[in-house]
Amino acid sequence: MQTSLDLAGQHLAVIPSVPASLAALEELDLERNELATLPDWLDQLSNLRVLSLYRNHLAVLPDTIWRLTNLRTLNLADNRLEALPDAIGKLVNLCMLDLGHNALTQLPEAIGQLRSLTFLYASNNRLAGLPHALQYLDRLIYLNATDNRLAELPEWVGNLTSLMELRLYHNHLSTLPAAVGDLAQLRELHLMHNELVALPATVGRLVRLRRLDLQDNRLATLPASLGDLSALTDLNLRNNVLTALPDSAGNLHNLRTLDLRANRFIYLPPTLGELPRLEKLDLRWTKVAPPWLAQLERRGCIVYT
Repeated sequence: MQTSLDLAGQHLAVIPSVPASLAALEELDLERNELATLPDWLDQLSNLRVLSLYRNHLAVLPDTIWRLTNLRTLNLADNRLEALPDAIGKLVNLCMLDLGHNALTQLPEAIGQLRSLTFLYASNNRLAGLPHALQYLDRLIYLNATDNRLAELPEWVGNLTSLMELRLYHNHLSTLPAAVGDLAQLRELHLMHNELVALPATVGRLVRLRRLDLQDNRLATLPASLGDLSALTDLNLRNNVLTALPDSAGNLHNLRTLDLRANRFIYLPPTLGELPRLEKLDLRWTKVAPPWLAQLERRGCIVYT
C-alpha cells in the first residue's frame, strides 16, 4: 500500500486525479509546481500526515484543506497568501506549520488552537504584530518571525516556556519585554537588524542560552546581568554604539566567539583576556586595543583588530 506520493517540481498547474488506491496516503509532496488552486477531492486523503505546497501560486486555500485533521506537517511557504481563515484552528494535530515567504499581514487568533504545534515559521511576511492567542502554544520550541514589521514583542511571550529558539531579526523592535527572561529553555535568540536601544536586565535569566545575536541595532549599553549567561558560546554585538562592555562579561566562561566590530569602545574588561574557551574575537573598526589581546593570541585565540 502506497503511503507517499512525490509530485514535486513537475510544473503542474492542475493535480491529476489520485486513484482510490492512494486513499491511504500519509505524505503528499507538491512542492515547486504552478498550482493556483487545489482539488476538491483533497479531503478524501483522511490519513494524510504531511502535506507540502511550498513554492506554488496559491493565494487562497480551499475548505478541503482544513478537513485534513490528521496533518502533522503543513508547508505553505513561498506562495501568495494574504490571509488565513479561522478554520486553520481545526488542524489540532499539527506539529509543524510553515507560512514563510507569503504576504500575510496578520495571523488569525485561531492559531492558538493548534496546541500540538512545536515549529512555527512565519518569516518574510508583512506582520505588524503577533496574535494574542499565540501564547497558548505551550509546546512551541521554535518560532521564526523574521523579516516582518514587528514593532514590539508582547509581554505574553514569556508564556512560551518550551521555546528553545526565537528568531526575530529584520523587524522594528526597539525594546524587549521583561518577560523574555521567563523563556527558561531558550538556547538561541536572534535579534539582529532591529532598533534595540537597550536590553532588559531579565535577559540574564536565560541561563541555557548559547547563542545571542544582536548585530545591527542601536545598543549603547548592556546590562550587568549579561554575565549570568553561563552557557553562552556565541555573542554577536557587531554594529551598535557600545562604548563599553560590563565587567561581568568576564564571567562568560563558555564563550567561543565574540564579535565586537563597528562599535565605539573605549573600555573592555581585562577579564575578557582570561575567558578559557574563547576561540575568536573580532575587534575590527573599534577604537580600543587592550594589552591583554596578546594573551589571547598566545593561547591560540584568533583575534581580528
